[in-house]
Amino acid sequence: MHPDTITEQFSRLVDRAGVPPITLHQVRHTHATMSLRAGVNPKIVSKRLGHATVAFTLDTYTEDVPKLHHDAADMVTNLFFDDPVDET
Repeated sequence: MHPDTITEQFSRLVDRAGVPPITLHQVRHTHATMSLRAGVNPKIVSKRLGHATVAFTLDTYTEDVPKLHHDAADMVTNLFFDDPVDET
């Protein structure tokens, strides 16, 4: 199958669905960003995208995911301020 054929078919499906236009490449970026936002391990996201390194994936996508920064701060804060474990 020729790549242009797949692109054209995808564009027709997007039109029929009545959603905002998006390219297949944008679908790839959306998948990566949403996966990271959902908490999928970056190594898994990197492998699914076929990237050579996790570093490339993180460099490319983490700026789009400000929630990751907030979550990281919360995790570290929780190390200091979590409720003590009740041992009774």
